[in-house]
Amino acid sequence: MTRSGLTCWLDRLSDIARRRPGAAAVTYADGPTDALPSYTDLTFAELDAWSDALAEQFTADGIAAGTRTIVLVNPGPELYAILFGLFKARAVPVVIDPGMGLRPMLRCLAAVDPQAFIGIPQAHAVRVLFRRAFPNVRATVTVGRRWAWRGRTLASAGRIPNRRAPQHAIPAADDLLMIAFTTGSTGPAKAVELTHGNLEAMLAQTQSMTAVTEDESALVTLPMFGMLYLLLGARIVLPPLIPSQVGATNPLHVVNAINRFDVATLFASPAVLGPLLEHARTHKSTMSTVRAVFSGGAPVPDRVITGLRDVLPDAAQVHAGYGATEAIPMSSIESRELLSGLTDQARGGAGTCIGRPVDGVEVRIIAVDDDPLPRWSQAQPLDVGVGEIVVSGPNVSTRYFWPPEANLIGKIRDGDRVWHRTGDLGRIDSQGRIWFCGRKSQRVGTSSGVLYPVQVEQIFSAVDGVARTALVGVGERPRQRPVLCIELAPGANPVETLAAVRARAAENPLSAEIDTFLIHPRFPVDIRHNAKIGREQLAAWASTELDRHAVVTR
Repeated sequence: MTRSGLTCWLDRLSDIARRRPGAAAVTYADGPTDALPSYTDLTFAELDAWSDALAEQFTADGIAAGTRTIVLVNPGPELYAILFGLFKARAVPVVIDPGMGLRPMLRCLAAVDPQAFIGIPQAHAVRVLFRRAFPNVRATVTVGRRWAWRGRTLASAGRIPNRRAPQHAIPAADDLLMIAFTTGSTGPAKAVELTHGNLEAMLAQTQSMTAVTEDESALVTLPMFGMLYLLLGARIVLPPLIPSQVGATNPLHVVNAINRFDVATLFASPAVLGPLLEHARTHKSTMSTVRAVFSGGAPVPDRVITGLRDVLPDAAQVHAGYGATEAIPMSSIESRELLSGLTDQARGGAGTCIGRPVDGVEVRIIAVDDDPLPRWSQAQPLDVGVGEIVVSGPNVSTRYFWPPEANLIGKIRDGDRVWHRTGDLGRIDSQGRIWFCGRKSQRVGTSSGVLYPVQVEQIFSAVDGVARTALVGVGERPRQRPVLCIELAPGANPVETLAAVRARAAENPLSAEIDTFLIHPRFPVDIRHNAKIGREQLAAWASTELDRHAVVTR
């Protein structure tokens, strides 16, 4: 069934291609990266035709409606052509962060029982080496040179379709669009089902949140937002980056791309924004075209938010976003509001303010409970105090593809509505702002009560000599020993810094009971964003250190 005009969100791409065929859609680095790279444009007409040709070939090869298709491709024009081609063929892309490690990635990909595999040569080498993980893959496409395996290459499909693409039928809102794995950095990776309705909502929310226009350029390091920006008609600019190590992105390349292509909107993880800030300060770089910065993918330190204000135009907005694979986006806060006293509250132990829910998203706080809550009547909503953050809205995924038990643990049914349990702890203040206090699994239960990591850690964020801290619990709840792990700033004096940390701990009731402090040489963090601290690993390390009596106490 179709209707006149745009019948499906996919028709957005074809509509833009008809109206602005020569406009650049993807501007990507295609030259050496040891100096300033050269760039090439892919226009909207070319992207639309290329994805039509791929959809045509995918369908002929059996990659059709419902075919679960692994996509392991570097971010670039090929990735977007492949994703749109799969969507047009009504296949189901399966995307995953290779930064989680080979063995976890193989376990995850095998769990979705894929029928097709599209990837770079290195990805296919893994597929061939571990072929037992992919027994039902019947179609393969190599992006690049094919080695010693069968299958089609991406180039062999061409970039021009043999016939005019049919009008896309209207999918049901709950039809499966794609499967996206969580990173596994804060718990076991899960396969999230995203539907056509979810994407429609993300488009509307991204438009509302960013106010992006079709004549703008946006620099993106997160592919999901690259796809959304393209569907909104904006050009995306892709500087050189390593997908599994976004933090290794050269800030000089980012500054160069911003100024070279008049980038108006920057959407990047803190792993990119932190080095960008330091580079801009050191080299006095100007980025006069930037009107808005959006951070996502991991928590962004206040110092980065405040620092960016110093190196961007006065009118520029800097937004700290909050979201998850299951709910993109959830909330956002602009730097001016954050700097209006909220950072001072954070340093007093209030947690980290992550703003108000975006349009269409409802957020509630429920009492902390580690057990499944299949029905809303079993949950205990809280009007005040810290609890688990749960969200509901049209952009929020309502189920996991795998593992099946994740639906029991992570979802709450409330009539026709489904609440997603984020696993994050927080509270909502009198002005409707959400304050993030840490992960539920990482809370520290002592004989005196419960300590929430992010609340406590923010107390020490302004102590001289401290790069970052992490609160962990040694032992079992509710009799854990709270330990504050400290990563020193470069050149910091350990003795003086420890003394300052102890003094600061004694000043705040939230941290007064902590009497164990350990200096760690370098916190374990997630590979992709270099921001999510591996508190479980730190807790194991702290336990070993305490067993060896190598501990500094008051």
